[in-house]
Amino acid sequence: MSLILANARVHGRGNQLVDVVLREGRIAALQPAGTSAAGTGPGEPAPRRLDLDGATVLPGLWDHHTHMSTWAKTARRLDLSGTASAAETVALVRSVVEERPDAERAHLLTGFGFSDSMWPDAPVAGALDEGVLASTPVVLYNTDLHSAWANRAAMALAGQGEHPGGLLRETETAVLRGLDDVDQDTADQWVLDVAHAAAARGVVGVVDLEGQGAIEGWERRSAAVALPLRVEANVRDHSYEAAAARGLRTGSRVDDAGLVHVGPLKIITDGSLGTRTAYCHDPYPGSENHGWQIVALAELEELVRHGAELGFTPAIHAIGDAANTAALDVFERVGVRGAIEHAQLMRESDVRRMAALGVVASVQPEHLLDDRDQAERYWQGRTHRAFPLREMIDAGVQLALGSDAPVTPLDPWLNIQAAAQRTRDDRGPWIPEQRISVTEAIAASTRTGGVVALGDPADLVVVPDPPEKRSGAALREMPVALTVLGGRITYADAAFA
Repeated sequence: MSLILANARVHGRGNQLVDVVLREGRIAALQPAGTSAAGTGPGEPAPRRLDLDGATVLPGLWDHHTHMSTWAKTARRLDLSGTASAAETVALVRSVVEERPDAERAHLLTGFGFSDSMWPDAPVAGALDEGVLASTPVVLYNTDLHSAWANRAAMALAGQGEHPGGLLRETETAVLRGLDDVDQDTADQWVLDVAHAAAARGVVGVVDLEGQGAIEGWERRSAAVALPLRVEANVRDHSYEAAAARGLRTGSRVDDAGLVHVGPLKIITDGSLGTRTAYCHDPYPGSENHGWQIVALAELEELVRHGAELGFTPAIHAIGDAANTAALDVFERVGVRGAIEHAQLMRESDVRRMAALGVVASVQPEHLLDDRDQAERYWQGRTHRAFPLREMIDAGVQLALGSDAPVTPLDPWLNIQAAAQRTRDDRGPWIPEQRISVTEAIAASTRTGGVVALGDPADLVVVPDPPEKRSGAALREMPVALTVLGGRITYADAAFA
């Protein structure tokens, strides 16, 4: 069936009212309001007509960096985002355990969202082992997912001895993986729940950079239900050869509906600012620590080269400026294009090189608001080079915005506002010269450069007014009236339900 979005204002096309005609999954016509055909041909049903009454039609939004299964788990984990110290975190965990029935106190407790980089005290071994916590396995994940605080009971549950420091960093956290897994059907339903929630915010597609099994998981879900999103599911450096053995490569379609495709080859080369493991040219203040180079340069080059030979486009996680330099060195040596995920701290020369090499900057602007205080502490004298979005666009770098959910919520409006205003509170904008426009942020949140054009897939979102007219909370909380995926409505508010 065809769909007509009547009396619409189309983003980027001025104030004129038009009828947007969707047919066979594509944008078939953009006509002056009231001139769209009433039918589609002999014997065909009349199109459904929705009167938008002047609302704005935008291209559907993409989140270019998510971890969908982990995001789905987060709502079931204890929220630690409000804690301001290790002592406060321990007190919160203890209160939750004490409220449990005695029979449940030995069950695993998983928390998420602490950020120890600005705490006055440290998360140390033994602090989660005292009193009632001694018999409760406790695993608490940093908001950046690059470290975890675990007690003895949790380490024993993972088949490990006590960690000497209490805080596991980067690859050390692998021993905790899977402790709070649930059965496959439940996990799939949780992922579908967050996918529908994303559609309700105007999202039509995600790049899922989850770890092991991302492709297989989406194949399974698409076979079971009509997905509300397009998905590009990554392969990791430990699994791309197995994917290639199946005949897959970046861009391969893997489901009958044509909504799930193979995404990039994700390679993590350094850590994070919050865990002080982002790999930097300069040491962190008061130390000789430059961060973690998780993958050596020669190994990174081999992974990118071999992956490219098998048809996989690289997406390299690099946060610190030294990690970004190394990633660009490899792109230049191998002679392939791809993306750098995060690109948070960049030398000016590397921004120019990124543009010349055609490497995409897959960035998460909401991070800059979360990180501004710790960046001022740990990247002293270099914060003018943090999240250089304006500089990137002016140099010709293509931006692709994402959330890194669950590190920040899967909501593109948060990133659009953060990129454009670089503040979300009563403080002034952080590094204001690096702001970009709302229009540019929307373009970086779509697959069409922000344009609604004839022949494009009918992936659209309807909002009440032009986003450029909003700012602050009004932009972050932008109401979504309708989301359309390939001509199929995946979300409708009460007016269109």
